[in-house]
Amino acid sequence: MRRLLPRGLRTRLVVAFLLVSTLSALTAAALTFHQARAAILDRTRDSAVHQLRAQIGSLAPDLPYAPAETDLRTLALQLDRAGGSREDWRTAATYRDGALVSAAGPAPALPTSLRHAASSAHTAVVQRFHRAGEPWLALALPVTREGHPSEPSGLVVYASFSLTEEQGDVATLLSAARAGALPVVLLSVVPALLAARRVLRPVRQLRSAAENMTTGALDTRIRVTGDDELADLGRTFNTMAATLQADAATLRAMESRARRFAADVSHELRTPLAAMTAVTGVLNEDAGSGRLAPETAEALELVADETNKLGRMVEDLMEISRFDAGAAALDLDEIDIGELVGKTLALRHWQDRVGVDVPQGLRARLDPRRIDVVLANLIGNALRHGGPSVPVALQARTEDDRLVLTVTDGGPGIPEDTLPHVFDRFTKGDAARTRSEGSGLGLAIAAENARLHGGTLTAANVPGGGAVFTLKLPQEPA
Repeated sequence: MRRLLPRGLRTRLVVAFLLVSTLSALTAAALTFHQARAAILDRTRDSAVHQLRAQIGSLAPDLPYAPAETDLRTLALQLDRAGGSREDWRTAATYRDGALVSAAGPAPALPTSLRHAASSAHTAVVQRFHRAGEPWLALALPVTREGHPSEPSGLVVYASFSLTEEQGDVATLLSAARAGALPVVLLSVVPALLAARRVLRPVRQLRSAAENMTTGALDTRIRVTGDDELADLGRTFNTMAATLQADAATLRAMESRARRFAADVSHELRTPLAAMTAVTGVLNEDAGSGRLAPETAEALELVADETNKLGRMVEDLMEISRFDAGAAALDLDEIDIGELVGKTLALRHWQDRVGVDVPQGLRARLDPRRIDVVLANLIGNALRHGGPSVPVALQARTEDDRLVLTVTDGGPGIPEDTLPHVFDRFTKGDAARTRSEGSGLGLAIAAENARLHGGTLTAANVPGGGAVFTLKLPQEPA
C-alpha cells in the first residue's frame, strides 16, 4: 500500500489538492442535480394538480348530486380533452369507492396505495411510480360539496401521465453536471501547482540550508518572509543555526586551547626530561658499579623508571598533538611486510615471544615508521596484558586488495565494558592497574596511524579466550 502513495511532497500536495477539488466539484454537482431534479418534479406535480383542480372546478358544478357511470365517463372525456399543458394525461373518476370510469377503453393504471389513500383524503394525493420501465405520475383529487369545502362529495378524480419528458430533462442536467465537473478538476491543476510551489519553496530553502550546514557552513541562514507556520519554522532554523555556530566557535576555541596547551606542555617538558634521563642514566651506571648505597640505588632505579615513563608519555602527547593539528604526514615506501615485522620484533627483543605467520614476498606501500609504531603498540599490549606465558601470534595476509595484519593473544581478553572504548585516549585495559607501564595513548596513536593510511584498526575478543586486534590497510594508499 505504501508503494502506491506518491513519494514527493510536491506530488502529494498536488494530488491532495486535486482530490479535494474533485470531491468539491462532484459534491456541488450532486447537490445541484438533486435540487434541480426535485424542482423539476415539484413543478410538474404542482402544475398538474393546479390544472386538474381548475378543470374540476369548472366541470363539477354541472354534475348531478349522485352522478351515474355515464356522467362520470362524460367528466373523464372532458378532462382528457382539457388536459392543457399535459395533453398525454389519462383521467378516470369514481363515486363512493365504485369502479373507475374512464372516457374510453380501460381505466388508466394507478397504484393501489394511491386509491387507498384517496378514499380518506380531503386534498390532492400525488404519487410517482414506474410503468413498463418508465416513470409516471398519478394524481387523486377528492371533490368536495359546493359551498362545503370540508365535506367530501364521494367523487374522486384520478389522472396519470408519463414523466419521460421530465426524465430527459433530468438526464440532460446530469450530463451537464458531469461535463462541468471535469473542467473544474482540470483547471484546479494550475492553482494546485502554484500552491505547492508556494508551500514547498521555504521547505526547499530549509533543505538546502541544512545541507550546507552538514558541510560545515554554520553561517548559513535563510530569508524569512510572512507570518505563517513556515515562516516561524524558518526563524527557528535561523536561531538554531546561530546557536550552533556560536557553540561550535566556542568548542573550537576551547579545543584549540586544549591542544595548544598539551603541545606546549609536552614541548616544555621535553628538554628537562631529556636532561633528567641523561642524569638518571649516569647515576644508574654508578648504582650498577656498587658505588651507591642499596637504598639509594633502589630509589634511583624507581626515579629512572618513572622518568622514562614520563618521557614516553610526553612523546605520545606530542604525536597526538600532531594528529590533532593535522600536521601528521605519511612517508610512503614500498616495503616487505616480513622484513618490517622482523625488525619490529628484533628491535624490542620479542622475536622469541611472538609467533609470526607472514607470506614470503608480501609487499605493500606504507610508512614503515608509523606501521612499526602500530605493531609495537599492539604486540606490546598483548605481551603486557596477556601475561608472560600467554602465546602471542601475528599474522599477515591480503584480502580484497587490502593488507590485513592480526595480533592475537591467549590472555583473558578485553573487558566487555572497556571494549567499545579501547581506542579512546587514556583508556587502559586494566583499570585497577593505574600505575601500569602504558600511558593509555598507545592504542589511540595506533588507530590514528591506521586512519592516516586510509585503513581501520578494530579490537574484539576471541570466543575461546584472548583478544584479537585487526589492522586493515590499503596496499596502495591514496
